[in-house]
This record gives sequence, structure tokens and C-alpha cells, in this order.
Amino acid sequence: VQLQASGGGLVQAGGSLRLSCAASGRTFSSYFMGWFRQAPGKEREFVAAATWSGDSTYNVDSVKGRFTISRDNAKNTVYLQMNSLTPEDTAVYYCAAGNDLDLYDYWGQGTQVTVSS
Repeated sequence: VQLQASGGGLVQAGGSLRLSCAASGRTFSSYFMGWFRQAPGKEREFVAAATWSGDSTYNVDSVKGRFTISRDNAKNTVYLQMNSLTPEDTAVYYCAAGNDLDLYDYWGQGTQVTVSS
């Protein structure tokens, strides 16, 4: 599976962005899909994930109520809708695919999100 993330950019605090991650290769629909982020000087952290069907989703507490993960298996794409962005959300965002919520084998190249105050 190859993953291509896009949709990052510069936005003011309180604004919104939607990240997309397009997957190529077969069996996309069988994978858990996740979003992670890494801010400068910090470790990479989990942001959100969705099961293969998209019926179950998981979010880190800091983004609950603001970020929504969704997926369209027909388009081999997973999305991260980010609302009410704050400067603390500034990071490189990565999408990932795996066989379990805590195990990701494939990673995209990352897309930069910068939130100005």
C-alpha cells in the first residue's frame, strides 16, 4: 500500500483544514487507517484512526470534538477534517495503514499544517 497525504497548509487559529490520504494498492478497505502528527522537537503522536469500515473511530483527547476522521473505501481515501485549529495543532501530519489500531505498517510522506495565532 502506498499512501499520499495532501491538504496541509497555513491557516489562522480557529480555521479549518481537511487532509486527504489517497492509497494505492489493493485491499485498502481491509486496513485500519490512522493519522499521526509530529511537531518540531516532539515525538510523533497518534491523532485519530478508523476501522476498516469507518464505523468505529478513535481520537486523541486533545482533538476530540474538533477533528473527524472518515474514509471512503470506494475512493481509497481517508480524510481528517480539522476544525477550530490552534497553534498547538501545528505539525507534520502523516497518514498510516495497518492491520490493527496500534500497528501501522505503511506510512505516507506527511503534509505540513501550520496554524498562526
